[in-house]
Amino acid sequence: MTIYKYAAKGPGGKTVEGTIDANDKTQAVAELRKQNLVVVKVEETAAPRKTAAKGFVVGQPRAKKSELVIFTRQLSTMVGAGLALLESLEVLADQAESAGMRAGILSLVNDVRGGVDLSVAMEKCPKVFDPLYISMVRAGEVSGQMDIILERLADYQESTENLRREIKAAMTYPVISMVLVTAITAFLMLGVVPGFRAVFDSLDTELPWITSFTLETAEFMKSHWLLCFGGLAGAIVGSLVFLKTETGGWFWDRFILKAPVFGPLVRKVCLARFSRTFATLIRSGVPIMGTLDIVAETSGNRVVTQAVLNSRESVRSGNLLSEPLSQAPVFPPMVVRMIAIGERTGSLETLLEKIAEFYDAQVKAAVKSLTSMIEPILITVMGVIVGGVVMAVFLPILDVVGKLGGQGG
Repeated sequence: MTIYKYAAKGPGGKTVEGTIDANDKTQAVAELRKQNLVVVKVEETAAPRKTAAKGFVVGQPRAKKSELVIFTRQLSTMVGAGLALLESLEVLADQAESAGMRAGILSLVNDVRGGVDLSVAMEKCPKVFDPLYISMVRAGEVSGQMDIILERLADYQESTENLRREIKAAMTYPVISMVLVTAITAFLMLGVVPGFRAVFDSLDTELPWITSFTLETAEFMKSHWLLCFGGLAGAIVGSLVFLKTETGGWFWDRFILKAPVFGPLVRKVCLARFSRTFATLIRSGVPIMGTLDIVAETSGNRVVTQAVLNSRESVRSGNLLSEPLSQAPVFPPMVVRMIAIGERTGSLETLLEKIAEFYDAQVKAAVKSLTSMIEPILITVMGVIVGGVVMAVFLPILDVVGKLGGQGG
């Protein structure tokens, strides 16, 4: 298939521009005429590329989460105001900021103009619209409440994005601090400590163990700096490659849930995401089996995914959702009991939203607590490293000064 850029006149005489996929130019013209368009120009073009200010697009169009939130909110407002879906998409394509978002919306415009449902058109842009998004749009098409569904989807995206930003902001400081600690340590060991070897050799005194250890370590690092940095880089790359595998992913997901300090935080994030996604899909009218599939796919942790998939099989057999979830250690009793109450009373989505709100608040409190706890720990680590190096360097000098002072007395 080749991408063709076209310009045509619509039924009202309005000029329409866009792109279309076709095997050749003749087929492209024929497809446009089927859409009641008078073709003005059709020419072959490459996939959307990046301009210096807009962004780079290769293959499938991509878009930032923040752009998708704005797109969803604006599309909901336009559809709710009575604007036709196709016209709304054309307006949003014109004002899209990045090339990836524009390419994705133009793809929707072409397909919707050809009579394709919006949810089906979105399936062709998986890098922009995930399964949760597509399922909710499909539910909106079936129920005829597209504007309401899109508004709920925008609310869900904003809540998820706000939580992600808070966690990212909280983790930025520790990461930068650890990089600075590593850089300062490397500078001291490679650039400062080795210069004292000649000074200490000229002193007629036995070096303390901490000084000898620091000097030997610094000399090894300076003589084998390529090996040290290469080994560190290799360990990092090897770990990342291992974590990309299925075995590595399972290892990491299990480890992070049980890790001290970070484990409870990750668990709360997973439970907040599970509850909010589940509630949003159920409230929007997505069938329970499809909801469980999407919730499992978007959980962000394989342990949670497996627990949800197990519950899906149980529900398929006619059992309650809460029964298999109670067997999964990742779901606390409070969550299981609230889900069970929701199933009995028919208010599952309401209770799931309450769970999501509870864990959102828990995550925010945990992030603040973690940030306030990590700061003194990192300062202590930095003080121990720098103070240890300074002590190692100055102890022999102070010892010599003390001996000279005693002799002078």
